[in-house]
Amino acid sequence: MYTPPSFVEDDPATLHACIEENSFATLVTTDSSRPSVSHLPLLIDRSASPNGTLIGHMAKANLHWKGIDNQDALVIFQGPHAYISPSWLKERNVVPTWNYVAVHVTGKVQLVDKPPALLDIVRRYVDHYESTMPAPWQLDSAEPDFMESLLNAIVGFTIEIESIEGKWKLNQNHSEERRQKIIDGLQTCPGDDSAQIADLMRATFGVANS
Repeated sequence: MYTPPSFVEDDPATLHACIEENSFATLVTTDSSRPSVSHLPLLIDRSASPNGTLIGHMAKANLHWKGIDNQDALVIFQGPHAYISPSWLKERNVVPTWNYVAVHVTGKVQLVDKPPALLDIVRRYVDHYESTMPAPWQLDSAEPDFMESLLNAIVGFTIEIESIEGKWKLNQNHSEERRQKIIDGLQTCPGDDSAQIADLMRATFGVANS
């Protein structure tokens, strides 16, 4: 990922938190003929390896899983992003741009197909995503036959993270005065992403420019 020095984010806790907050990921693998891509929610176990381990599953009908065991993968997590209008700067010779947060992870895919391990993956998914629900759904409420058919229809996998890189493109290469004008502009825009980018930009104040 092209990342100028001003935009590098390499704090492991920050990168892991971004993955947790933006867990719907793009999984990319390649073979001799073409790349294969799947869009999947993934969990991260921060303590399972030095850089963390991703945990996921896909439908067995999705042929992406075939041939990827022990193969290299790229996983892309997209954080908030927002259009930046040059009109907010009230200057000449400025252009539109886009601010965003992204995390790229690489590692080898390890397939998981044993029912107990698959059940553990599904249970972890349910526990994670149901934790914020007013009345969390319980996996144990499903009938055993239904669960057996579910496990037969999916393939699990893990990816021990070999490398992780973050790009926080937040105009850090501009003065704080300019960044404040952009923050003010973002606050006039609808949508959560613009507000999140404004908050992230505000957090860069006091950080030395590169």
